[in-house]
Amino acid sequence: MLEVLQSTIDGIAVGSIIALAAVGLTLTYGILRLANFAHGDILTLGAYLAFLANTTLKLDIWLSIALGSGISIALVLLCEKILWQPLRAKRATSTTMMIVSIGLALVIRNAIILVWGTKPQKYNLPTFPAIDVFGLAITRNKIVVIIAAIAIIAGLYYLLQNTKIGKAMRAVADNPELAKVAGINVNAVIIWTWVIAGGMTAFGGSMYGLITNLRPNMGWFLILPMFAAVILGGIGNPYGAIAGALIVGISQEVATTCPVALGELQKYCIGTDYKLGVGLVIMILVLLFKPQGLFKGTI
Repeated sequence: MLEVLQSTIDGIAVGSIIALAAVGLTLTYGILRLANFAHGDILTLGAYLAFLANTTLKLDIWLSIALGSGISIALVLLCEKILWQPLRAKRATSTTMMIVSIGLALVIRNAIILVWGTKPQKYNLPTFPAIDVFGLAITRNKIVVIIAAIAIIAGLYYLLQNTKIGKAMRAVADNPELAKVAGINVNAVIIWTWVIAGGMTAFGGSMYGLITNLRPNMGWFLILPMFAAVILGGIGNPYGAIAGALIVGISQEVATTCPVALGELQKYCIGTDYKLGVGLVIMILVLLFKPQGLFKGTI
């Protein structure tokens, strides 16, 4: 039971990171109708930019994370200007834009490999012993990740529910043409969507770097759990994506736990190499039995 509880805590930490990225993914789809496969590599880029600031510029880790997230936001806004905006103007199909996003993902990933190589990297941080809570080993970084994710998500909730731009984003997600007729600045909404999506995703990548080593393909491996979370929570629903991310994160960790008490039966356990398969199974089951997701797919 302790091993399962330990895996659950690990799953909450991973799920919190997936939630930060999945919210950005579902916002870009809900408002821009873009299934952005470059989203995972933006997560990776944010982590590596924070790594650069932390190890090369010798900045404090939180300042490094802020700098990495800011540069990532600038990058996604540049992509909006030179890539997505012209494609929308030419009325490119969703399939075309999806293929372009895959190409963008490859460009970002190989640029990371060109600059930092394929060797795993890690932040320059002091190490602390894990905190023992009733036999469970909880690292300080995982606690920080969970608290930071809760704070960011709470801020997003306030923005969407109580600010003018948040209400405008919800209106555009429901009906872009009607929102434009009503006088809403759709272009401003698009910019804010990219700022929020890029910032949260890059921040999530930096948080991921706190609990694991950085690798150029880590975002690509997280893209499937992100999509699984988005589909599970209802496409276009950021709160549903958060719930879906926690379900996926916990399921992946718990399903691949193999308690010592099983003895000889351990050989029948699912190995940790199959974590991504758990997310895939969840996504397939949801599409088969409830394709609209567990929650209504709208902001």
